[in-house]
Amino acid sequence: MIAPPDRTPLPRAFFDRPVLEVAPDLLGRVLVRTTPDGPIELRLTEVEAYDGPNDPGSHAYRGRTARNDVMFGPPGHVYVYFTYGMWHCMNLVCGPVGRPSGVLLRAGEILMGADAARKRRLSARNDKELAKGPARLATALDVDRSLDGTDACTGGAGPLSILTGTPVPSDQVRNGPRTGVAGDGGVHPWRFWIANDPTVSPYRAHAPKRRRS
Repeated sequence: MIAPPDRTPLPRAFFDRPVLEVAPDLLGRVLVRTTPDGPIELRLTEVEAYDGPNDPGSHAYRGRTARNDVMFGPPGHVYVYFTYGMWHCMNLVCGPVGRPSGVLLRAGEILMGADAARKRRLSARNDKELAKGPARLATALDVDRSLDGTDACTGGAGPLSILTGTPVPSDQVRNGPRTGVAGDGGVHPWRFWIANDPTVSPYRAHAPKRRRS
């Protein structure tokens, strides 16, 4: 018999580590989003690490801005950004204060609250697609910039929290290049996912925009 996921909240110390340690360790953890429609719980199946000043792919690579300010703050907080003029993406801040790094939450399996997620993901063909990709995950969980800076280590007292869940054995973790990252940042194998999980998003290399002739 499979044991149910551990519902103990992850402590802040879990996130106060190097991002390349935190990222694979987040697989199998449970993200809880409290909404007016009830709680939505999601098991993380795919993430990407971004290592601040050491990483050309990171939003914090060139320093602190109004947009990335949360990444420089305490670990365990949520960094939400708006991209392509239409989508939000959600990250969890890692490492000590002043050392900006974070983990992009790329995909997950909805464990509870699928009805609420379906209302926001009407284009999903099945429940495996509800949070299959970072923008889809944020949409399914009703995450936008209003949640930027949210503390996810409050033990359920806030709108977002992280539970211990069921950590994934290392032999089931895979890693490779991050999706859509350009230049030098594209070579880092800092995307981590659970092997053979149907909710993991497909890999796409960066495709430079072509100028119109």
